[in-house]
Amino acid sequence: MSVDQTQEAVQGTSLKSPHSNDLWGPSNGRKDFFSVHRDGPYAGKHLLVDLIGAQRLDDIELVKTTLQECTELAGATLLHIHAHRFTPNGGISGVAVLSESHISLHSWPEVGYAALDIFMCGAADPYAGIAALERAFSPQRVNVREILRGQGDIG
Repeated sequence: MSVDQTQEAVQGTSLKSPHSNDLWGPSNGRKDFFSVHRDGPYAGKHLLVDLIGAQRLDDIELVKTTLQECTELAGATLLHIHAHRFTPNGGISGVAVLSESHISLHSWPEVGYAALDIFMCGAADPYAGIAALERAFSPQRVNVREILRGQGDIG
């Protein structure tokens, strides 16, 4: 059975939440639905992204616009962006709160490093925003780890 056939079979009748019948798949216009992977249902994709040898990590306006661009590229819905600059190193912590979850960034410009969490559920594609991070911060290297949140624990 293909992954698509498995998704159709699982989304058809076997995966009904005891709490709500509309959490599986994009029904009723929801943007925060659970997804199905070949190994079972999950709440969303959570990417842990490290930018190494990155530039302009102390530019708070660039951080905000990049978080917005990541959101748009991922097809997610932005609710709010907040960023804070720390002294004396100029590091920034920023978060984009999304209907589909969040993107957070913490930077250490003095060593050219930023750590990001990109967590999205539903149809949003967290990988799509990585191109915006590369354009904005010109890292020498990008490390990405993926966690399928709730896999094996829900459904």
